[in-house]
Amino acid sequence: MTELATALEIVGPRWALLIVERLLEGPQRYGDLQRDLGLGTNMLAVRLRELEAAGVLYRLPLRHNTRAYALTERGFALRQPIEALARWAAEQPGTAGEPAGIDDVGSRLGVRGGRDDAARP
Repeated sequence: MTELATALEIVGPRWALLIVERLLEGPQRYGDLQRDLGLGTNMLAVRLRELEAAGVLYRLPLRHNTRAYALTERGFALRQPIEALARWAAEQPGTAGEPAGIDDVGSRLGVRGGRDDAARP
């Protein structure tokens, strides 16, 4: 397995990098992560367990059976890759957060008019 494949095993699953991104701001309570990210409790619990097992974050002991999470040194090492991915997304055609249309991609490849035109000789 390549190093990239190994990294994607850890941070590639949906929500993993978004969780890490939130924790870059500092320790977060479970409920705050759930509310801010808008994901279900089972998915958040699974991702937190996976990231904890990979040494990316750890649980903080809090009172009253409350859970909070913080990044390890390994987790903080993801700051630059996350920032680079955000810059990469911002530099793509169209406005930030919107995917490029078929015509945008086709024009970059020298294809006019979308799929149907691309299939014609």
